Order: sequence, then structure tokens, then C-alpha cells
Amino acid sequence: MPTLGQGILPPQGAVAAELTAITRRAFVPKVVVQLYMSTPFTSAMLASAEVASGGVSPITVPIQGSSMVQGQWIGYDGSFQQPGIIPGVQNAEFDLKGFVTAIPFLGMEGLVQVDYAVVPLIEARMNDATNVTIQTFSNSIYQNITDQTQIIGLPAAIDDGTVSANYGGVSRTTNAFWRSTFVNNANPVAPTRALFLQYIAQVTKITGEKPKMGLVGFGTWVALAQDFVGFERYNAVPGGTYADGGTGVVQALFSAIEVAGVPIYADNYCPEGTLYLLNTDYLSMYIHEKASFYFTGFESTLPNGQFGYLGAILTLLELVNVKPRAHGKFSNLAYANI
Repeated sequence: MPTLGQGILPPQGAVAAELTAITRRAFVPKVVVQLYMSTPFTSAMLASAEVASGGVSPITVPIQGSSMVQGQWIGYDGSFQQPGIIPGVQNAEFDLKGFVTAIPFLGMEGLVQVDYAVVPLIEARMNDATNVTIQTFSNSIYQNITDQTQIIGLPAAIDDGTVSANYGGVSRTTNAFWRSTFVNNANPVAPTRALFLQYIAQVTKITGEKPKMGLVGFGTWVALAQDFVGFERYNAVPGGTYADGGTGVVQALFSAIEVAGVPIYADNYCPEGTLYLLNTDYLSMYIHEKASFYFTGFESTLPNGQFGYLGAILTLLELVNVKPRAHGKFSNLAYANI
């Protein structure tokens, strides 16, 4: 309803009623979405997704967990013991998970809006379908552990057996190589550069490969940033400015906090007090080649006794970690209440 009695509009009454009856609203021709949040991790995983196809266990990864040959020291005569066959390879198997977003379109809705739509409802629903899909993926990535109809998220993918004893059909109880580094602090610990450096070294020591990125919640990220802010400084270069690129604007604080060469990002969906250190060489989103945000098209709902149409967006995907040892999870960190 119009807001009357404010600014240049008359107060409620006969004059306002007349003006309202014969004057169009000046619409802004777009819908400003208030519900959803962006997430750097989901965006990165979708942008670098691997292709999957059909078959039973459509993502099957041969993994080596022990040596398949043995070396020996030899003397002058060059003799050595006859080698035996040592099995060292097994399969980690992952299934794709399906997510569908149905999009209704009533026939009368289309007839009412034709040539008079400020914002076509069908376009708003199509845009919302993508947002709902990605938000659901983001929640499952950080939350789901046991529901096999959903993406198996980071809590199970990066674990030492505390949360998920099996991953990809491989037991973490009998296969130590399938365990991630997991530290659950007994009491809340302040996130500092020194602590995160220790965590990065702890993960790197296992495989010799440094993590590529870290993820924390915004409160945890702010608590870590406070350990840096007091040490910021600006270097004055003769003939230059304090800013990169010569814009004249001083640059301060961070989009990512770098510790030992590892950028630490804040993610809305990451639980506060938890740090994930990830090596993205071994962590990927797999999406079916024929069902990557596939739109079915609209089909008539007349057979159901309704004048209208129904479409759907279908995605088959799974988050896959093929080397848990290359990642780490660290819990019970202190964080800022923001």
C-alpha cells in the first residue's frame, strides 16, 4: 500500500484516495533478494567441478594405502631376496546425490502479467531456484554427516574417524592413511598467527604438501584478524602513494588473511570456532555431465486438471575427498560475537 502523509504525498483522505486511484507507482524493475548469502567455498568448488557420468559408484577412485614393493640393501655379490606380491590398492567409491527444484507457472499468472509485468514472476522464480539450490548445497557441505541422500560434507570428508568411521566405503579404523588431522581443543583457544602456523605445519608434516586454503566463520576470522591489525604499517615510497595502483586510497585489513602462505577465508556457512585447512588438489565437486543444473523445460499440468505448467532444475553431484591426510580440521577456537 502507498505510504501517505510523508514527503510530497498528501495525508490519508479523499485527496490521497483520488491521487492513488489515478497514479501509477514508480516501480524499480528488479527484485532485491534479501535471503541468501554468498559462500567462497561453494563457489570455488562449483567453478572447478569435475565431470561424472553414469554407472554404479560413478566416482570410483583407486587409492594406495601401503607400499606394494620392498627395497633391500645389497652387498658386493648383488644378491637379494625374492620379492612377493604385496596388495596396496583398494577402491574408494562415491555415489552422486540428486537435488531438484520445482518451478510452478500458472497459466492465469502469465495471462495477467503479459505486457503489464514490472517483474515477471517466472523470471524471479527461475533466479530463486538457483539461489535455493546453491544455499542448500552450502548447508550440506558444512553440516551433513550421515544423510546419504545429501552431499556428504566436510565434517565427514575431513575427519580422523571421530565423526565418520567410514568414508567412501573405506574404514578409517583399519586404514590409518584415510584419516585427516583432527584437533578438538578441550577449551576455547584464541586463533592467532602462531597457532594457525602450528596447525598448518601439523597438516603439512603428514604429506609434505601444504594446504592451499583455510576456511573459518566470520567471528573466528575477525578474532584472527585482530592478531594482525596492531602490526599493520604503511610504507611511503618517494613519489608514490600509500595505496596500490595509485588510487590515493589507503588499503587496510584483509579479504583473506595469509598465514605461512595459506590464505584464510571467512565463509558464512562455516561453523564458528572451526578451522578447515584444505588442499584443493585432492578435494573436488563432481557433477553429472547430463545433470549440471539441468532445466527440464515446462510441461503442461492439464493432465492433473490444472491450467498451468511445471518445470524443474536437476543437479546430480557429490563432494569428494580423495586424500584425507592432506587436510585438517581444528575445533573449539574462540571467536568474536558479531
